[in-house]
Amino acid sequence: MRFNDLPTPSFVVDENLLEKNLKILNGVMERTGCKIILAQKAFSMFATYPLIGEYLSGTTASGLYEARLGYEEMGKENHVFAPAYREDEIDEIIALCDHIIFNSFSQLERFGERVITAGKKIGLRINPEHSTQEGHEIYDPCAPGSRFGVTEKNFRPDLLANVSGLHFHTLCQQDADDLATTLDAVEEKFGQWLPQMEWINFGGGHHITREGYNIPLLENCIKRMQDKYNLKVYLEPGEAIALNAGYLVTSVLDTVNNGIDIAILDTSATCHMPDVLEMPYRPPLLESGEPGEKPYTYRLGGQTCLAGDVIGDYSFDKPLSYGDRLVFGDMAIYSMVKTNTFNGMALPTIALQDKNGDCHIVKKFGYQDFKARLS
Repeated sequence: MRFNDLPTPSFVVDENLLEKNLKILNGVMERTGCKIILAQKAFSMFATYPLIGEYLSGTTASGLYEARLGYEEMGKENHVFAPAYREDEIDEIIALCDHIIFNSFSQLERFGERVITAGKKIGLRINPEHSTQEGHEIYDPCAPGSRFGVTEKNFRPDLLANVSGLHFHTLCQQDADDLATTLDAVEEKFGQWLPQMEWINFGGGHHITREGYNIPLLENCIKRMQDKYNLKVYLEPGEAIALNAGYLVTSVLDTVNNGIDIAILDTSATCHMPDVLEMPYRPPLLESGEPGEKPYTYRLGGQTCLAGDVIGDYSFDKPLSYGDRLVFGDMAIYSMVKTNTFNGMALPTIALQDKNGDCHIVKKFGYQDFKARLS
């Protein structure tokens, strides 16, 4: 079917736009020799994994289920990091993953021997205590009191014998200049132990495929670690893989007025795009303007009972009416992975737009998907 024939609400990933991002990332890999892996926490549409696998080195997971997904659907390098691992899951995780990254030395002491016995690689997450976030404290792994990574004060060189790599993740939607200053902090606090490592993982949060991103500086950062310490370098972006490669198509169900014009949609910020409320941010909407920019301004909201289920205020060239279709942009990342069925809201259909412009429904959800989560 064509784009305009899709049911609403639907997530749609554009294969051409996805491949455009992958080519940029693959170019970084080819020029530097680094390895880039998909952070599934941001984008887990495994129907696209064969395409992603043509360009990237594998996947990284945040726990058992993502580890299984990467292993089963891409089958390349498979890394995992979690703040803590469960006893009843760790053996399966080790079987599925090549690199198991621990968040603390106590976790390393508890499970490290099993990783070595299985012939897999052990990594340790470090915390360089170098915050580069502005306005998004909820996403700052280096904030005071953070539960992520071992600080310099708590570092145990005596337990590094079986550790082959160090991992840090400090960025969120940032450019390479913040990576460069983070590397300064990493070297200052942990540089004396880098020569005994085989690899280093720069984590995610690198907006590599965003227009204007400083790719030459990123490549200099990679080569810096390669040349100075003879390290293999990994990056594990999530957003950069599918940035601006997807849409959420929705329809207007009703319009009302309460001092302002309001349009109620068949989608929901709460259920289908929770980052709108968590970040918060105002998602891009095709053929719309800022409030007051165009003649007709509406507040767009969802169907749920939450008063704050509001996507944002947008203006349009003409009044909205029942059945009008609206298309939100950049809805591939942190969208499908975060959806929920609060209030019994149906999950959006998932579709793929192929290179010829044809749309194919990959997954459609129904009542049983809602019921199966309950008891």
